[in-house]
Amino acid sequence: MRVKIGGNVQRAKLINKVDPVYPNQARANGIHGTVRLHVIVAQNGSIRQIAVVSGDAALVQTTLDAVKPWRYRPTLLNGQPVEVDSEVDVIFALKP
Repeated sequence: MRVKIGGNVQRAKLINKVDPVYPNQARANGIHGTVRLHVIVAQNGSIRQIAVVSGDAALVQTTLDAVKPWRYRPTLLNGQPVEVDSEVDVIFALKP
């Protein structure tokens, strides 16, 4: 069974987060913005499936590399762990 949970709600269950490294080339070129990913979180809280929804190509690979090892507290439905269908937004902002 799989449930759909919004990214903000799912983020509260995040127990292991790896921050992406801002690519030097992207920073030098002034590239910034949000990379949105569609994720399926397995019953054990690991990322089982990941797909890019949107974002600048220069930021995508570092985002995928960072999000793949993320871990969440398992989501329970009627006391049983279930898969979660959600989205993850990773924001890259240039600091002045």
